[in-house]
Amino acid sequence: MLSLAKAADFGYSTAMTDEKDFRSGFIAIIGRPNVGKSTLMNCLLGEKISIISDKPQTTRNRIRGILSRPDAQLVFIDTPGIHKPLHKMNEIMVKTALGTYNEVDVIMLLVEATEKPGGGDRFIIDSLAKVRTPVLLIINKVDLINKERLLPLMQEYSTLYSFAEIIPVSALKRDLGGLVDALLKRMPKGPKYFPDDQLTDQPERFVVSEIIREKIFELTKEEIPYSTAVMIDQVKEEPGLTRIDATIFVDRDSQKGIVIGKSGALLKEIGTRARLDAEKLLGVKVFLQLWVKVKKGWRDDNRMLRNVGIIEEE
Repeated sequence: MLSLAKAADFGYSTAMTDEKDFRSGFIAIIGRPNVGKSTLMNCLLGEKISIISDKPQTTRNRIRGILSRPDAQLVFIDTPGIHKPLHKMNEIMVKTALGTYNEVDVIMLLVEATEKPGGGDRFIIDSLAKVRTPVLLIINKVDLINKERLLPLMQEYSTLYSFAEIIPVSALKRDLGGLVDALLKRMPKGPKYFPDDQLTDQPERFVVSEIIREKIFELTKEEIPYSTAVMIDQVKEEPGLTRIDATIFVDRDSQKGIVIGKSGALLKEIGTRARLDAEKLLGVKVFLQLWVKVKKGWRDDNRMLRNVGIIEEE
């Protein structure tokens, strides 16, 4: 079962381990939208923490996942894809991603094996010019190319930046090569920040809202997924049952009708899929009730962005 800390338990305790050789650190996963950052973090943890979609710009927040071992604890930060912003929300997403550079012990830049370095990759690499943090280049989706194409691609990237190491992986196939070992050897000696069974520092409310948003990405298309936000209104725990009320916000009246669907069919399907995943997450039966409301211009509204967690509380 996925173990989550309650919000009151958040904060970093340095008194959890007496191991002198214990290593711990923070690792940022950066890259263009849709290169597999969330899939990679879920693969590293062996559990689904970040939502996954074949649509770009799925991740909006910094999602922290925790990998605990007897000798080390690695805290991964799955950042939003770095892209050209169109709304204030997107500007915050990009700022969030870039802001991780100097807060971590290692940066993993994720790129796709199926493409040569493009404008987006070069923009991110250029942004690393003054960064002193070690940067590992992770070439993902190597299962989709012939092996003879890999070495020239690695050589091309090595001319663009002095990477600490270049590691080919296939996150979807759970083939991580020597990635974990490469990270472990670069971790400083330090404390155990979180309990062994904790996989994320995000509250359950946030993770459930992300599950709902993932189902919207799965079941809608075009602009709809990017025009929606999810807010958990209430979580009520009863013996053997957790009741959750959530609101899906959309940008326009026409989008509300699409999300609800004919006779409420689409909203019902979103709710059913989200409920099943939430039950796996929480380990109890879940009663999930969804509402849809129109909030015009919410992606440029600071208050709304704060309410849905895109602007982090200081």
